[in-house]
Amino acid sequence: MAERLLEVTDLSTHFFTYAGEVKAVDGVSFTLDRDETLGIVGESGSGKTVTAMSVMRLIPDPPGRIVGGTIVHKGRDLLAVSKEEMSDIRGNDVAMIFQDPMTSLNPVFKIGDQIAEVIRRHQGKSKRESWKMAVDLLAKVGIPDPEERVNQYPFEYSGGMRQRAMIAMAISCNPDILIADEPTTALDVTIQAQIMDVIREMQAQYHSGVIMITHDLGVVAQMADKVMVMYGGRTLEDGPVDEVYYNAHHPYTWGLLGSLPRLDETEKQRLTPIEGQPPNLLLLPAGCPFSGRCLYEMPVCAGEFPALEMVEPGHGVHCWIPVAEREKIRAGLPQFVHRVPS
Repeated sequence: MAERLLEVTDLSTHFFTYAGEVKAVDGVSFTLDRDETLGIVGESGSGKTVTAMSVMRLIPDPPGRIVGGTIVHKGRDLLAVSKEEMSDIRGNDVAMIFQDPMTSLNPVFKIGDQIAEVIRRHQGKSKRESWKMAVDLLAKVGIPDPEERVNQYPFEYSGGMRQRAMIAMAISCNPDILIADEPTTALDVTIQAQIMDVIREMQAQYHSGVIMITHDLGVVAQMADKVMVMYGGRTLEDGPVDEVYYNAHHPYTWGLLGSLPRLDETEKQRLTPIEGQPPNLLLLPAGCPFSGRCLYEMPVCAGEFPALEMVEPGHGVHCWIPVAEREKIRAGLPQFVHRVPS
């Protein structure tokens, strides 16, 4: 069996504001094994980034606080360790590629200095050794002329190069877990493909577990082994990526897949958007957070959150619609993804 790197159980992270309590993440559970990639998808405000920041213990307090659950990394609960211990773990064992590299990189320090600082902090290397390692890392992630580029500042890099520099910084200490928060946002499709190739190569080299946070279901299909669909701070469906894409059971997952354009359609067909707006996290219903937008809503949906139901081994869903009824509904929906014969 693969080595279990991370086990998150009933994680809840709330923000206590003047307007009220925001349940940004409310009872989320998932696991991550070595050499495995988990894709986390959902609309903006679903709780994806807050989940990742909770794992890194980077939630600003106040106003945020992790109010429940456990985050176990290789047998050690990260919520129970001291701030000093977590500082050693962060960047060394668990690293993160943040969403916007331009705001994550310090504009007044050279790229090489920023990468070398991480190496000196966690590996105790000398200034000369860490600088040489920074050059090697830039070359490894595909930065041209790394000996020259290592002396440049973030504003002298293109968007794709800044993202590569962030990846170099994240993998500088060979972490067990790499969290990539929207690593391809605002990049053109060619650079997106290159960034994904770099992440795959780094995972293959270091045998890391990867958590990929994205809005792009195509990226998840290409990169992930399993997927977790989040909405309103909760997990609505999760499982192996092929199983969830080909055999989706939650109406929200149907909505996400149905709003994707298809390249194999023989006739012009309008996309099917999810009507309405994401919920106000201050005024979430007691039940399923998708209840206000669901086309198949029943009275029970808004009153109580459904328990986890396993529809296939490893494929779970939180939905009040009986499984037989869901099968009937799915039969009448467009086929979202054509299964490729093995």
